[in-house]
Amino acid sequence: MANVVIPDAVLVKNYVGGDENALATLIKRHQSKIYGFIYSKVSDRDVADDIFQDTFIKVIKTLKSNSYNEEGKFLPWVMRIAHNLVVDHFRRNKKMPMHRETEEFSIFSIMTDNAPNVENRIITEQVESDLMRIIDELPADQKEVLQMRIYQDLSFKEIADLTGVSINTALGRMRYALMNMRKVIEKNKIILTN
Repeated sequence: MANVVIPDAVLVKNYVGGDENALATLIKRHQSKIYGFIYSKVSDRDVADDIFQDTFIKVIKTLKSNSYNEEGKFLPWVMRIAHNLVVDHFRRNKKMPMHRETEEFSIFSIMTDNAPNVENRIITEQVESDLMRIIDELPADQKEVLQMRIYQDLSFKEIADLTGVSINTALGRMRYALMNMRKVIEKNKIILTN
C-alpha cells in the first residue's frame, strides 16, 4: 500500500479540506515541470524562483477561497497561472521577448535575438499569426492534443489521462495535427522562417 499515488484532484480536495501536507505533495510532484517551464521563458534563476513562488501563492489563494473548479486538470491550470505571471513579468520590465505572447505559447520563445530589427519583427508576427490560423483550423481533438503538448508541455501520458484516451490515440492525434499543418503550409506556400 505504500506506493499508492493519490490523484491530483483528491489532493486538491484534501488541501481545501484542511490537509496542509496535500499541497506539499502537489508542489513536489509538479515542481520540476512548472519551474522548468518558467525558467525556459525567463532564463534567470532568481526571477524564476520569484515567479514560481508567486504561482503557488496564487494557487493557495484560489484554493483557499474555494474558487477552483478545474476538476482533474490541476497541472494545466497551474501552468496557465505561471504563464500569465511570466507575461506580467515581461510587461512590468518592458522587456517583452521579440514575439507577442499568444494564448499559451510562442514558437519564437526559443529565438535568441533579443533586439530584432523592425523588418524581422513584422515577419515574425506575420508567421506567428499564420501559425495560429493553421492551428485554429485543425479538428478539435487534434488541436487539443497539439495545444496541451506544445503550449503546456504535457507528456503524452498526461494528455491521455486528461482527455480520457489511450496514449496511442493521443500520439495519433498529434501526428495527424502535424501532417495537416504541413499540408496547409505547403498548399498555401507559407514560409515559416525569418
